[in-house]
Amino acid sequence: MITRLLALAALALVLATPALGAGGGLERRESQLENRVMCPTCHQLLALSHSPIAERMRAFIRAQLATGKSEAQIERELVAQFGPGVLAEPPAHGFGLLAWLVPAAGLAAAAGAVFMVARAWRRRAPADTDDVSPELLRRIERELVALDD
Repeated sequence: MITRLLALAALALVLATPALGAGGGLERRESQLENRVMCPTCHQLLALSHSPIAERMRAFIRAQLATGKSEAQIERELVAQFGPGVLAEPPAHGFGLLAWLVPAAGLAAAAGAVFMVARAWRRRAPADTDDVSPELLRRIERELVALDD
């Protein structure tokens, strides 16, 4: 009897898991979209904005996800309605490609400058110790010994 009850409970759990995951999947997709879209009035991420337009955009996203539309389709509709500035990340094509390439080029230039400076420092000749008098060297030696004691 107990074995049958455990088997029924396991079967119910297995059958309920996809239904539970679907709701969580919609919420996760909604959250991801809210973190990729900006509010057009306050220019914050939609997830952080509390403006009336942000609330309407969240309701729109929720309704579109419930109908089965993909995140890319919803983003395209939001861009068509509000313009490309509604996206948190610029597109990786056309003029928006500059927003991705300029920082990378700046980092490469900075790394090259650091490399060149380090190479120049390494090539610099060591300080010439011939200019130091023997008396000064003996004095430094005595003071170092005194510090060790």
